[in-house]
Amino acid sequence: MPTILAIDTSSELASTALLRGERVITRESSGVHTHSQAILPLVQSVLQEGGITLAQCDAIAFGCGPGSFTGLRTACGIVQGLAFGAKLPVVPVVTLAAMAEACRAACGATDVLALLDARMGEVYWAQYRYTDAWQVVIEPTLSAASAVAPQGAAVACGNGLSAYAAAFEQSGLAVGGQALVTPHALQVAQLARIAFAQNQVLAARDAQPLYLRNKVAFTTAERNLKAAAA
Repeated sequence: MPTILAIDTSSELASTALLRGERVITRESSGVHTHSQAILPLVQSVLQEGGITLAQCDAIAFGCGPGSFTGLRTACGIVQGLAFGAKLPVVPVVTLAAMAEACRAACGATDVLALLDARMGEVYWAQYRYTDAWQVVIEPTLSAASAVAPQGAAVACGNGLSAYAAAFEQSGLAVGGQALVTPHALQVAQLARIAFAQNQVLAARDAQPLYLRNKVAFTTAERNLKAAAA
């Protein structure tokens, strides 16, 4: 099996994982404002425990998004730098797909609706179905919580459930949901190992974050209008 190093900084949690054979080593650190300082020491820690150098990995994976703009840029930039230096390919993994894999591991769900808080009253979401492998039912989307519309029954997961609890409880999506599921390098690495075996890799220069929104904050006027409407 290929040896995969993975990082994820798409949310409040920074994490890294090393898959080497059957061995799994992970590290994590909370605090979105410290991801750029925290992630390289985490990488060094898993490599040291694994007893290998970066160059002995087969590929480097990262949670490419959607998620925090700053976090996605951090992960992409760090992975590009590491991959250039070690002459390794890069495997981008959609964070919502990683959440679906985490949900399946947590509760055995095979039809998953992944919901990640996008702030500004919106969520990033996608639906996945697992048979022998994950299939995309609905591609990653950005919308208001009230506009989330899965195809058929699905187990909902992610912090979008708690961020917009009232909307999801009203729609019934929160029933049986896994609100604590978050993007993590472990699932990024697991999905990247599958992608690597299928030669779904990129050169470091081609790695890019997946953005679903170009705007990251309301203007003062928009905030005033929103407050007045409320």
